[in-house]
Formats: sequence, C-alpha cells, structure tokens
Amino acid sequence: MEETHKWFTQLMEEKGITVSPRQLEQFDTYHRLLAEWNERMNLTGITERDAVYEKHFYDSISLSFFVNINEAGSLADIGSGAGFPSIPLKICFPHLKVVIVDSLNKRIQFLSHLVEQLGLTDVECVHGRAEDLARLPKHRDQYDIVTARAVARLNVLNEFCLPFVRKHGTFAAMKGAQSGEEVREAAVSLRELKGKIRAEHDFKLPFEQSERHIVLIEKLDSTPKKYPRKAGTPIKQPII
Repeated sequence: MEETHKWFTQLMEEKGITVSPRQLEQFDTYHRLLAEWNERMNLTGITERDAVYEKHFYDSISLSFFVNINEAGSLADIGSGAGFPSIPLKICFPHLKVVIVDSLNKRIQFLSHLVEQLGLTDVECVHGRAEDLARLPKHRDQYDIVTARAVARLNVLNEFCLPFVRKHGTFAAMKGAQSGEEVREAAVSLRELKGKIRAEHDFKLPFEQSERHIVLIEKLDSTPKKYPRKAGTPIKQPII
C-alpha cells in the first residue's frame, strides 16, 4: 500500500495536485469497495491495487491536466459505471457539485453506498437513461463540465452528453487511442447539437503506456428542442 501511495502521490504532485492523507484514505476505501462489490456484480475487469490506481484513478483525474477543474462548479458524469471519472475527480476537487447518471440501478446502488462510505457531499447518483434525464429542466443546459469515459462513439456521445452542458460549458469525451475517423464522423452531430471541438489531447498512462485521448468540446448554444431523441435512438440511428 505504501508503495502505491508513494508513486500515486508523486505523479499527482508532478501535475500540481496535492493528495492529503484523508484523500489517500478515500482512494483506499474506494479500491476496497470496488473489489468487494465486484465479486457480486460486474463493475470492472481491473481490481488489482496498482492497476486500479493507474487505469481508473489516475486515468480519471487526467481530465484535470487539460481542464481547469478549480474554475468549474458542477460536473455531470454520463454512463459512469463504477464512478469514473467523477468520483476520483470529486475526491481531488471537493468543491465540485457532481451528478452521476447511469442506466443500471445496481450500479447506482453501488455508487450511492460508495459516496456515503467516502463521506462525500454534493454528489447525486441518478438512475435513468441520459436521453430521458436530459429532457428535464433540472439537468438540461445546466453543467459546467460533462464527461463520459469509454461509453460510445463520439457521434452518439454528443447526443447523450451535450444536452447536459450549459452554454459555453465543456463536454469532455475521454477515449482510448485517438481515432480521426471517429472525430470526422461526429461533425454533423456537433453541428446539430451546437458543439465545437476546442482541443484534443493525447497522453499515455505512466506505467502501462496505453494511449488515452481527450476531446474537449465547447457548447455554443442551448440544445435544440428535438434533442436528445427518445431513449435508444441515438445508438440505433446515430446522427451522421
């Protein structure tokens, strides 16, 4: 555990993030609960300590290397799964108001338990489809940052996520290796959903060296009334 803490803290410090003993304790609790619950339900294929810290925790926090999280007040995480990237970001940036959306109730139960055990405040775990929730005034055009990590292709993600972003807010699509084709095919959906790519960032995980690609999209205007389409349609009939 000490060794893991040492390299993790050092990597964070290199990026200007100080991790307190309390935050390290929260990450340890997160890892323990993830491994425990994973025996009962499929949350992740990665449970070994160092791998979780690198491929889940470090990878989630990497968004803050490219976006100034200190200037953001609210973050919505769409299709969060086991809480990535929102929970590691919330641990490191406690001021964030976080909303986590997932369509599987079992995952929401895990996340609600996790939030309670970590002692986090201002985190809401919402069970539902992104397409339905983005129609509600409470969520529509509301959030400073919206994230999705390894959920779907970009042209589908745009319809899932951009409706949650406030005007001039940021949608951050966190992907594996870069795909120019995926970005090109997303052009029509970006236009339809009032988004514009502002930056693309590539980096590699520190030990495993697997590639990561973050696409940062600015929302230029409010979401047009017809979007998102009804649940299931964006996946079956992507905007192209």
